[in-house]
Amino acid sequence: MPVSTWVEVDLDRLAANLAAVRRHLGPGHEMLLVVKADAYGHGAVQIAQAAEGEGVAHFGVATLHEGIQLRQAGCRRPVIVLSPLLPSEIDEAVAHELDPTVSDLDIGRAYSAAAARVGRPLRFHVEIDTGMGRTGVREAEADGFIGQLAALPGLRLASVYTHFPDADAEDLEFSRHQVVQFRAALERLAARGIHPPRVHAANSAATLNLPEARFDWVRVGLIAYGHQPPHARAELPLQSVMAFKSRLVQVREFPPGASISYGRTFVTERPSRIGVIAVGYGHGLSWLLSNRGHMLAGGVRVPIVGRVTMDLTMVDVTDVPAARVGDEVVLFGEQGGASISLEEVARWSETLPYEIMCTIGKRVTRIYVRGGRPVKLTSLVGEREEWIQQAADHFRLRELAVAAAKRGH
Repeated sequence: MPVSTWVEVDLDRLAANLAAVRRHLGPGHEMLLVVKADAYGHGAVQIAQAAEGEGVAHFGVATLHEGIQLRQAGCRRPVIVLSPLLPSEIDEAVAHELDPTVSDLDIGRAYSAAAARVGRPLRFHVEIDTGMGRTGVREAEADGFIGQLAALPGLRLASVYTHFPDADAEDLEFSRHQVVQFRAALERLAARGIHPPRVHAANSAATLNLPEARFDWVRVGLIAYGHQPPHARAELPLQSVMAFKSRLVQVREFPPGASISYGRTFVTERPSRIGVIAVGYGHGLSWLLSNRGHMLAGGVRVPIVGRVTMDLTMVDVTDVPAARVGDEVVLFGEQGGASISLEEVARWSETLPYEIMCTIGKRVTRIYVRGGRPVKLTSLVGEREEWIQQAADHFRLRELAVAAAKRGH
């Protein structure tokens, strides 16, 4: 392997998850794939390219530069900026043919003027706030606001949407009330003669939990990447697209009473073999995993000991006598028939699966996999063809080791 710490992104699993969502939805619904925050850490460009091949026609981002990145990579599908942009960002958004969400009339006028300057109409979207309490326009004011925007020259209403704060809750009463409010706003728009080409409300949780919230589009993120939201009413055959891995860079012998890592928060109670892993909070591994998380080494769960440091983390491999420098270690994912889920790591880290994925830094190489083989590798220093071959050799050796272990059993 040309790297010590990496994320494997399985594009076949992404395709399978998208297909599972489509089967769940049935005909009449389209997917808007959310690829903000670098596609939740998976790599926005590569995920968008793979999703286009699976028939996804719309992408959602949160920032101007996320949209520009997709355009520069050749994406010509509609890219919707789901968060408000600043006046200083308007010209760039229009130049790159991004679809903004507009929640202010003065901003709308500025978009209209920018569209006139380039001589091209601009698609825009409006979020109706039915209870999220974040961005958008109030439900009671939405019809008047949208009517004024739609009348501005050069602007074309593309969709109207709302968002749920707790569609993953046990009690869905508030979310169901939001749907009622949203429908009322749509009826008032219709009374004004305004019929949005697309209407959408369901995020991943609502896609599973609220059939009444599935309008023309569903905005999927978490379930596309293979993870069920809490309290899911429907169980889809989802597979985690991402696995986070590293390697042992040193294995050391310690007597009882030896302290490990900063703060001396762990002291060995027996003769111990301590493995040093080339990953730390500088890669996105939570500091809260200190003395409480686990990794997989040799297909065995091994505890994290001592504090997680910026670049290195220690695990107790005393019970894995075959562990050697260079061995693969799994932070979340599968190894030798064992697994550690992203959800487990999130619980140990006292956070959400979203944050775990999104905080895996750029110093962590992404390896994209199809048919069990690496097809692309992105890193801080670019890409090299020989790195893909080295990764492929690693994958083959790993498969041989798993097969040999099975024969040994």
